[in-house]
Amino acid sequence: MARVLTPRAEDFPRWYQDLIAKAKLADNGPVRGTMVIRPAGYAIWERMQAEMDARIKAAGAENAYFPLFIPESYLKREAEHVEGFSPELAVVTHGGGKQLAEPVVVRPTSETVIGEFMAKWIDSYRDLPLLLNQWANVVRWELRPRIFLRTSEFLWQEGHTAHATREDARAYARRILHEAYEDLMVNVLGIPVVVGLKTARERFAGATATYTCEGMMGDGKALQLGTSHELGQNFAKAFDISYSSAEGGREHAWTTSWGTSTRMLGGLIMCHGDDNGLRVPPKLAPVQAYVMIVKDGEGVGEAAAKLRDALRDAGVRVALDDRTDTAFGRRAVDAELRGYPVRVEVGPRDLAAGNAVVVRRTDGSKAPVAVADVVGAVLAALEADQQALHDQALAFRQSRTVEVGTLAEAIEAAATGWAKVPWSAVGVQGEAEANGQGVTVRCLLRADGSVPDSEDEPDLVAVLARAY
Repeated sequence: MARVLTPRAEDFPRWYQDLIAKAKLADNGPVRGTMVIRPAGYAIWERMQAEMDARIKAAGAENAYFPLFIPESYLKREAEHVEGFSPELAVVTHGGGKQLAEPVVVRPTSETVIGEFMAKWIDSYRDLPLLLNQWANVVRWELRPRIFLRTSEFLWQEGHTAHATREDARAYARRILHEAYEDLMVNVLGIPVVVGLKTARERFAGATATYTCEGMMGDGKALQLGTSHELGQNFAKAFDISYSSAEGGREHAWTTSWGTSTRMLGGLIMCHGDDNGLRVPPKLAPVQAYVMIVKDGEGVGEAAAKLRDALRDAGVRVALDDRTDTAFGRRAVDAELRGYPVRVEVGPRDLAAGNAVVVRRTDGSKAPVAVADVVGAVLAALEADQQALHDQALAFRQSRTVEVGTLAEAIEAAATGWAKVPWSAVGVQGEAEANGQGVTVRCLLRADGSVPDSEDEPDLVAVLARAY
């Protein structure tokens, strides 16, 4: 397999590009920085969408859709927001063969347009909280694109909410952070994330607090997998999102926003992939069990179809590969590349002995199993391997994370992994110094690992790393 993919240890970025191409996950689009997500990659994204969407709805948010084009004046009304996004904006100045009276921006995020409509829809405290989510594409002109990680156009969900009080807004931003984002990443994607508070330097433009889920990739770098923001009353004041209180006064609402994107696909590849290709956690996998006919004849096709049906009846997402006109070795390599959690190989020789061969992608094990026991063996493997992938990723993160006492030690440690250092030993000046050497403060934690409310809390721990 090393001849199919560049080994990770030899050239991690090349391995990543090789895997995306050979597993047929995505391709570069015709405009620089854009991507085409192929069916194999999009199937994984659809599973991420479904799992995330269910969690968002469980938190009370409803899906809506807002326009791709946003009047430039909307962004200018929230000065800090437009300043944060200015270099990334794509601006349309002509339409229908004529110059537009006002340029329109292709949405980099939808705070401003959703803020405009929140102001229209909210009148009384009885209209709060207003909890909205949108599945959409956004455009941020990317100078150094990399498929799934940084592209000029990408897919995501963006949630936007308005609340009567700061406490309610903070509680909801935290609820999404933990119950939607952290839960999905840990329990479905199998990525053990560190959840913390961004520093003022790193937080979202226009936010008063940004919370983040950070995952360690297979090369020791960090990847921001999702963020949830408290926006205070900044957008509410800019767009007059106000309501009549129960006491009869007029108050500005407190708002939040939060988002995850196709970047999670890149994180999945880099966290779990190996030199043989992708490894997809069973709970996420579009195909959990891949039944393969090694060689047809002698009842093999019928036996394989029965196994497929039995697995489907047991609730397993299953596919049958009966392409015997293609060499079995090539098909097996493709299955490894795609990361199907379990393969069930059915051939004349094993079938004559009453067996099929069960191959587990996570550890590469291969064992003959009586045909009558295949369903049970597959179900057990799926459950065990979901946990195994998480545990392997956690063990790797722990092995590449060191606790240090100074900024210099933290910057040195970030060459190979993550460093935990007292925030008081870094501070605003130290953070700027680290940034100058390609190292960022990924997040701040309390000593017990919980998420702080402010970077001014005493005894905070900073996590420093190089990042994508």
